[in-house]
Amino acid sequence: MTRSGRNPDRRVKTGKKRTASQVRWLERQLNDPYVKKAKSDGYRSRAAYKLIELDDRFGLIRGAKRVVDLGIAPGGWSQVVRAKAPKAEVVGIDLLPVEPIEGVTIFEMDFMDDAAPAALEEALGGAPDLVLSDMAANTVGHKQTDHLRTMALVEAGAWFAVETLEKGGAFVAKVLAGGTDSELLALLKQHFNTVKHAKPPASRKGSSEWYVVAQGFKGRS
Repeated sequence: MTRSGRNPDRRVKTGKKRTASQVRWLERQLNDPYVKKAKSDGYRSRAAYKLIELDDRFGLIRGAKRVVDLGIAPGGWSQVVRAKAPKAEVVGIDLLPVEPIEGVTIFEMDFMDDAAPAALEEALGGAPDLVLSDMAANTVGHKQTDHLRTMALVEAGAWFAVETLEKGGAFVAKVLAGGTDSELLALLKQHFNTVKHAKPPASRKGSSEWYVVAQGFKGRS
C-alpha cells in the first residue's frame, strides 16, 4: 500500500465482456515494468528487451550486415537491430500486418509458404549473417499440440538458417519448455560451433519460453 492507502498494483474489474483470463492478462500488462519501459523507450513491445538481453550475453547484433526477422510482428526485435546495427539490411516476415519500420523490408505472408524463403533472400540482397525467430504457432489450448506446432516453425526457421546463412553467422529462435527436441538439436550442433539455451530476464517467470542460440555457422560443403 502507498501512504495514501492505495494499492500500487493496478487492478482490472471483470466486466461482462472480459473473461477472467483476459483480466489477468490485462493486469499483467498494466503492472509489467518491461511494458512500461518499452513505452518510454519507444519500442513496440516488451519482447525488445529479450533480444537486448540475449545480445548483451551472446554478442549477436554488433557487426551484422544482413538480418532476417521471422515472426516480426509487432516489430520490437527489428527496432533493436536497427538501433544497434543501423547500417544492416533487415527483412522481416509475419502473417500479421506490421506498421512500417524505417530501414526494414516487411512481408505480410506465411513463412511456411513455399515462396517465402526466396522472397526473403531476394529482398536481403545477400546471405544473412543473423537469422532471428520469435515465431510461435497460434495456440489451441492443448499443450502437446501447441508445442509441436511451435517446434515445427522453429525447425523450419532452422533449416532456412542452415540453407542461407553466411559462414560464421548465427540463428536465434524461441522454443518452449523442454528446449529444442533431439533432432533439431542435432541439426544445429552439426552446423554451428556452439548451441546454447537461454531464458532472458525479460521473459516472464511463469512463461514456458526459452531461446536457443546457435553461433558460428560452419558453412555449407
